[in-house]
Amino acid sequence: MRLVSSARLAACATLPIALLANAQSTLHLIPIPRQVVNVQEVPLGTASVICSGCDSEDAFAANDLRQTLADRGVPAGTGLRIILHRLAQHPDPSFTEEMRAEGYTIRYASRTLTLTGATSAGLFYAAQTAKQLIERLPSGMVLHTAEIHDWPAMRYRGLHDDLSRGPVDTLTFQKKLIRTLAAYKVNVYSPYFENTQQYASNPLPAPPDGSVSASDARELVAYAAQYHVMIVPEQEAIGHLRKMLTWETYADVAETPHGAVLAPGQPGSLPLIDAMFKELAALYPSPFLHIGGDETIDLGVGRTRATVDTQGLAQVYIDYLQKIVASLEPLHRKILFWGDVAQSDPELLKAMPRTIKSQMIAVAWGYTPKPKGFLQELKPYTEAGIPVWVSPSINNYRQVWPNQELALEDIQQFTRDGQRYGANGQLDTLWNDDGESLANMNWYGILFGAAAAWQHGESSIAAFQQSYAQVFHGDSLGLLNEAEYELTAAMTLLHDTKVISNTEGTDTLFWMDPWSKDGMVTAEKMRSINSAVRLDAERALMLIAQAKAAEPELRETDAISAMEFGARRIDFLGLKFQLTDEMAEGYSRALATAQMVPAPEQQRPRPSVPALLSDINGVNGRLQDIIDNYSQLRDMFAQQWGMTYRPYGLRTVLEHYDYTIGQWYARVDKVRSAQRQWAELKTLPPASDLGIPSAPVHALIPATAPTATLMH
Repeated sequence: MRLVSSARLAACATLPIALLANAQSTLHLIPIPRQVVNVQEVPLGTASVICSGCDSEDAFAANDLRQTLADRGVPAGTGLRIILHRLAQHPDPSFTEEMRAEGYTIRYASRTLTLTGATSAGLFYAAQTAKQLIERLPSGMVLHTAEIHDWPAMRYRGLHDDLSRGPVDTLTFQKKLIRTLAAYKVNVYSPYFENTQQYASNPLPAPPDGSVSASDARELVAYAAQYHVMIVPEQEAIGHLRKMLTWETYADVAETPHGAVLAPGQPGSLPLIDAMFKELAALYPSPFLHIGGDETIDLGVGRTRATVDTQGLAQVYIDYLQKIVASLEPLHRKILFWGDVAQSDPELLKAMPRTIKSQMIAVAWGYTPKPKGFLQELKPYTEAGIPVWVSPSINNYRQVWPNQELALEDIQQFTRDGQRYGANGQLDTLWNDDGESLANMNWYGILFGAAAAWQHGESSIAAFQQSYAQVFHGDSLGLLNEAEYELTAAMTLLHDTKVISNTEGTDTLFWMDPWSKDGMVTAEKMRSINSAVRLDAERALMLIAQAKAAEPELRETDAISAMEFGARRIDFLGLKFQLTDEMAEGYSRALATAQMVPAPEQQRPRPSVPALLSDINGVNGRLQDIIDNYSQLRDMFAQQWGMTYRPYGLRTVLEHYDYTIGQWYARVDKVRSAQRQWAELKTLPPASDLGIPSAPVHALIPATAPTATLMH
């Protein structure tokens, strides 16, 4: 997937700005409209936004566009007139029926950009595209003029946001998320709850400083409606409920003691679900509710074991699913559920009553690219007559930086196949499995997911990669695109070399002790790629710095800061494995040198034992390098967290940093003890006493060794 070689990137980094500006002066749009013709470029001085006779929704779109122009430094004036109007007042014969719901046209003539939509949503999306037609180049502001006809491929285009594994967005950041999603024509935001929505009927599970209140929910719904985004809450209703079921109050409805799954046969299970979803329905008035239902691993191993042994796991699960849907029928909502468990027995799906199936939408998920396609994930539902949405992933979970290669290919292929086989919705997912994922690292995958759901057919990864920085950051030189390539290259190396399993992720590498049993196995795999991974990360850092220096008015600076943090984590990941190898080698060399008895006429071997030990533990020693890097990244992580999340959940991650830093300080003490032993006794303890792996002595004896005598 990587489009530009390292050599090409290095060459780009040294090009004069004027040449780069000429190279980048093309039309960059996300999503790419269906039809774009007559593209030209004209200088832009001032602009006015005109929406005569608009209703409140269209006036909001016009004001939103005015504010964006002001934020980007376009003075108000009559140099360019941007006119917004509805199709009903200004008929356009080129406006087809399939464009009516959310489509729009844009035309340019006589210094006037005309935006037309049949609905308020269509006109709003026209305004979002108009924003992208205005670009700041080193030569000044320009308007990319074009004739555009555009409409979405999928009716529902959404982001699924994990709010239950540590990070919980602040309301302020959720509003920013809504604004940004809407700017790229996403119309569904789905917050994911296990225990982080507050319920009056079920107050125990929600942490008071890390959960969404009823007033927060109402405020967000009203805010999102202005941007044509509906909020579709997901409350897990079968599995993933450990943080609820650890409360003793719910012991009687748990499949296993303090487990994660509600037991289908228990009398209190359905009333508990009903109570939560009645509250959700009152707070979130969209046509949909999401009951989760994925990965019910405990099902059939506890209270329902006998029933599962008799009827089969799929039958018990689908029966329970039907009971939940039937019990929620008075809420008059379509019920979304994850498709992974139910798809295991297609015949049972076909046999479900039509009245139940008519209330359901399966959300098929798959987070790994499949070049042969995702038909098997979709077929059980399409053949059973159950509507289906597709759910790819931005692959951010358990990663020091999202694995963009896997993410973009997964989004591309799954969304393409969803369109091909009749899915009318896409729900792009982000997950925070180990609590370390940072929201500002996720925009790349979020924006490509938005593009893939809006665009028809297979979306071009290359086109997106070549436009992301210009559209999202206002980086006319495209240097941040190059930085993204470098980070992708580093993550791809770690993935393709298989230094860690897909289920563990690169966060494991970041925390791993290279001198532990598992760490030594991993260190062997890392040796061939440490340098390449670091060079990719460091080139990304240099490109980020060049982009910031060249264009001080870059947008979304928090995301740029997160990119820099991700690059630093990747770089340190490789450095840590290099440093620990060097320390093991250095101590083996010190042991070998300590055993030498130099002849009287000869100088002592160099480097000396004290110098070798100081390289390990000194003011500028390698142990201090590791401690310093973990400490710096700890503080940067806390800063990044505070930009988007509530304080809840931060302490858990910072404790991991502090514990790890403490481990390396303990090694400082051990090596310092060895240094004192050498100073007093001229002997050294074996490497194993210090927790340092042995290195092959024959490769480590200094060059002076042949003229010295080894003690035996």
